[in-house]
Amino acid sequence: MKIICIGMNYALHKEELGHTEACPEPVIFMKPDSAILRDGKPFFLPDFSKNLQYETEVVVRISRLGKAISKKFVRRYYDAVTVGIDFTARDLQSKFRAQGHPWELSKGFDESAVIGEFVPLSEVGGEVQNLHFHLDIDGKTVQQGFTADMLFSVDEIICYVSQFMTLKIGDLIYTGTPVGVGPVSVGNHLQGFLEDKKLLDFYVR
Repeated sequence: MKIICIGMNYALHKEELGHTEACPEPVIFMKPDSAILRDGKPFFLPDFSKNLQYETEVVVRISRLGKAISKKFVRRYYDAVTVGIDFTARDLQSKFRAQGHPWELSKGFDESAVIGEFVPLSEVGGEVQNLHFHLDIDGKTVQQGFTADMLFSVDEIICYVSQFMTLKIGDLIYTGTPVGVGPVSVGNHLQGFLEDKKLLDFYVR
């Protein structure tokens, strides 16, 4: 299983991180399968970061094998969606970027890809580019987004990625986070919603 992540896919999030340049193509990075955290298990803060931040995202699950997928047929290649968290060691990411080094370690550490319960698209309206989602921490909404605001749509992302690598059944695509990322601390209760469905529910330990 591959975990394919899209960076800077919402304009206001790019601004909050200080990135003003235009991206002519999707920004792609990967997480290993050891990053997955599911079934409501707690997330344990790692010792190597002092600024561990949440990034709430809509996650799409690939449902069939595909290579060089055309936009005409791309809707056949995913079958379900959920809410996920791309945890980021922001201090490490900033350090690596300043050094001109790759920043995978700030994104791909164990349990950094929290995943909620998948539901068919039909249960949340049927249109992947018309989904509202939000994250609550300790009962307060801290981040919210709307998939119509993506700079690159889900279909465009899948078509682009499939030019370079074969997509397989069960691969996950984290489609990018909107504005409003922030830190977590021990004891926080995180709940993620897609439309009116709570699909993600776990604690930080």
